[in-house]
Amino acid sequence: MATLANRVALVTGASGDIGGGIARRLGAAGASVIVGYVGAVESAEATAADIQQTGGQATTVQLDQRDPDAIDNCLKQIRETHGRLDILVNNAAWNIGIPFPDLDALSPDIWDRVLETNLRAPFLLARTAASLLKADGGGHIVNISSAGGISPGSSSIAYSCSKAGLNHLTRCLAVAMAPEVQVNCIAPGLVEDTRMANRLPDAVAEGARRQAVLGKVGQVEDIAEQVHTFVTSESVSGQVIVIDGGMPGAMR
Repeated sequence: MATLANRVALVTGASGDIGGGIARRLGAAGASVIVGYVGAVESAEATAADIQQTGGQATTVQLDQRDPDAIDNCLKQIRETHGRLDILVNNAAWNIGIPFPDLDALSPDIWDRVLETNLRAPFLLARTAASLLKADGGGHIVNISSAGGISPGSSSIAYSCSKAGLNHLTRCLAVAMAPEVQVNCIAPGLVEDTRMANRLPDAVAEGARRQAVLGKVGQVEDIAEQVHTFVTSESVSGQVIVIDGGMPGAMR
């Protein structure tokens, strides 16, 4: 296992299923993990405790990433308490199940909340963290997107559009932050037994299960392992990799 000793990682939304799996994987590799959460403090503390119980280092930080001031304060706190930031995992996201044909249900307020959380916030976090990430030999950003940003099927049109934007933001940041920072992206499809999956319309979830050529959909462990691979690489940037059990619609 490539070590992340002496590295500091911020994982947003690490109180959730995928984010928690990523945080635990980075902690197991030796990183000091900052477990970001919005409101689920008990889940965030449980993630941090899991890392600590296996000999790792972890702290928690509350972050409403829709608030630019909260992002500024979070990175200021990291600078003061850790003195560095080597890895930023933009995992936190918000979705709501609205079938694509139900255009009237997708209100302007819902659209704005999805895009602010899933697209604007990762940009603001990257911008605010840039100086820390570029220091000490450079760092890594990994954005957690969705196969719904590649093919038109997800919890809602707004969610698909936010993740399509995040895929391209990955490429743009890879150019903007080179050569010090490598920026990559993972686009999961349906990931069983997660809260995000449970918010999908039934037809979307069942369709994903039927289409996955491997007979199973994405797994948290595979997503976490790919994050570790990205943040220990030296020559990979601007890439989006899909983890979904092999759905033909995202094979491009």
